[in-house]
Parts: sequence; structure tokens; C-alpha cells
Amino acid sequence: MSREPTALLLAAFLITFVLTRTYTRLARVRGWGSASANGVHLHHLVVGIVFVLLSGFIEIAARPQGLWRDLIAIVFGVGGALTLDEFALWLYLRDVYWTEEGHRSVDATVMGVLLAGLVLVGLHPFGVHDGGRAPRFVASVVVLVSVLLALVTFAKGKLTLGVISIFVPGVCLVGAARLAKPHSVWARRFYGAPKLERAAQRFESSASWASRWHERFDDLVGGAPTAHAMFAQACQTALGRLRGQQA
Repeated sequence: MSREPTALLLAAFLITFVLTRTYTRLARVRGWGSASANGVHLHHLVVGIVFVLLSGFIEIAARPQGLWRDLIAIVFGVGGALTLDEFALWLYLRDVYWTEEGHRSVDATVMGVLLAGLVLVGLHPFGVHDGGRAPRFVASVVVLVSVLLALVTFAKGKLTLGVISIFVPGVCLVGAARLAKPHSVWARRFYGAPKLERAAQRFESSASWASRWHERFDDLVGGAPTAHAMFAQACQTALGRLRGQQA
């Protein structure tokens, strides 16, 4: 199967994400206004969804080939980048673009790039095409164990490592064996107070190298949160809790 459409999709995704983040950061610094339609703020997420839906519909309905297939891949890549760049908006259902919660968009984008890149280089899920001479039973056991360990990795809140483990055999061993993130399904189900405290110190403490590295990476790619946005976020959170208590 030709890898050219995947390469074009990935290139369009990366270029669009870089241009979008560059523009939004310049707009924040220079005070440029946001696009609107009839007085309603038009998030670029909307444009991304239209592009993804349009390219998906054409691919399913017409199955284009040649240049048209490459064009559809580019449109889908552009739409995917615009959509994932505001992943936090459709996750939290509010505009958190310049807050710490907005950094979830960067995480989602990294996972999208990683997934497309792994497919592009020709890796297969759980290495099902590796070692074709191995007995079918052994191969089935290896795939089953890999699936289970990948699920454990996801349950521990390590989404990026989980995606890598699907395509790179052995990575799931590291993800499944290491400490889970404190708010993950695994930690809430199986960890007691001492282990939860260890997890919080490793992944959330400002003294943790993992937490510092992740924060610096998100700030570098997505931009550091603004004081105004953080204050607005805190007010929204407090208001939501107050309404919940009154209900």
C-alpha cells in the first residue's frame, strides 16, 4: 500500500498545527481579534470538523485515486490539526485554550502525530506481521499478552506510551510495570493512600522532573498559560462547585 497519502496527511497536519499555534500566540501578544460569524466567536475547531467530515464523506462515497486521494489526505490532515488544536475545548466544553487545561490539546496533537508517524514507517499493531514463521499459537499468545499490557498502560493514564506499545512490542512491559498516574483508573481502583501519594509526587509535584519536563514542553509548544485565563478558569471552577452544592 502506498504511503504517500499518509505522508501528505502528516505533513499537512504538522504544518497546519505550527501555523495555527504561531498565529494564536501572535494574536495573544498583539491583541488581534478572533474570527466571528454574526457576533459568535468562530473557533478554528469548527473549520477542522467541517474539513474532517468533508474529506471522510468523499473518501467513503467516491473512493478517489491518484491526485484526488492525495488532496483528500491533505484536507483531512488540515482538519485534524485544527480539531485537535482545540481538543481541550471539546473535552472540557469551555474555552480553556490559554490555561493549564488547554495543554491537553498539545497532548492530543502529539498522540495524533505519533500515531500517523508509526503508521507511516510501516509498523503494525502488536507486531502481528513480525516473525511470520513463528507457530500460530505462540504468535496468538504474544498478541494477547501485548493487548492486555497495553490496556494496563492505558488504564495507568499513560496514553502516549500506550499508543507506542501498540506498534512497538516490549514497550508495554515498561508502561504496565511503572507507577500509574494518580488520577488514572488504575490508581483509583488499586492504589492505597501511600501509593497514591507516591504517584502524585512523581507526576504532579513541582519538584518532580517528569512534571517539570512535561510543563516546559507544553509551554514551549502550546504557549504558557496567561494569568487572566487562569483567573477566569478558577472562577468558573468555583462557580461550578457552588452550583453543585446548591443543587
